[in-house]
Amino acid sequence: MTTRYRLLAAAVLLILVASMSGCAWWDSVWGKEPRVRQTPEGLYQRGFEQYKKGEYKKAIEIFTRVRDEYPLNPIALMAELGIADSYFENEQYVDAEVAYNSFVELHPTNPNVPYAMFQLGMCHYHQMQTIDRDQTATQKARKEFERLMARFPQSKFAIMAEKNLREVKQRLAEHEFYIGEFYYRTKKYEAALKRFELIQREYANLGLDYKTNRFIEETKLRIREDADRKAREVQKAEDARKAKEAKDAQKAPQKSPVPGNSPPKETGK
Repeated sequence: MTTRYRLLAAAVLLILVASMSGCAWWDSVWGKEPRVRQTPEGLYQRGFEQYKKGEYKKAIEIFTRVRDEYPLNPIALMAELGIADSYFENEQYVDAEVAYNSFVELHPTNPNVPYAMFQLGMCHYHQMQTIDRDQTATQKARKEFERLMARFPQSKFAIMAEKNLREVKQRLAEHEFYIGEFYYRTKKYEAALKRFELIQREYANLGLDYKTNRFIEETKLRIREDADRKAREVQKAEDARKAKEAKDAQKAPQKSPVPGNSPPKETGK
């Protein structure tokens, strides 16, 4: 066998051995470190590093891998929260809400549930509109904060929720007052009174008590004045109708007796 063929055979053998021995042997031949399978903890740490750097899209991708590839590992639960937190910090509140809500429903006994519930409320809190706009997000924030406080009253997150709840209620009260004042200005006093009384009943001690009570008094006064005015108008219309009937009766011609129907005259005997 010539030298050329011996070298060729050696090269083929080297390739076969490398393929049977795996990549680790091949890497060692070329001076490379052998590849190490990523642990779930290490993968999670990579996602967390991306999260800290503000690379939320990359963090979500890595946390999703942890959740999907290691579903039975406890670190998968932290990855679920990592996904939700990344959406939240990236101001993707709708996606964050879905992720937090899923965590609460799937893991109701997990110690991180109060945190997830608080974050649910904060997703809606950050979507609240000004008082002249729709308050659906504000109502949802109130619901989530109250749910957390009722379920975990001793949690530190319940205390945080209570502080935010006051602001949420104040926003709702100001929205109701804004509408009530609009109805008052447009003289729709019954509708205005319903709004002001709602504030008095559900949103007391939020800084609106004085002006709400004043508007309630003024609105009730306007309602009475409207009722009196309408009563006078009705009475005036009734008096006018009776006067017209009396006048028409005076103008009506007297009926003459019909011939042949008059009583017979008496004749002397």
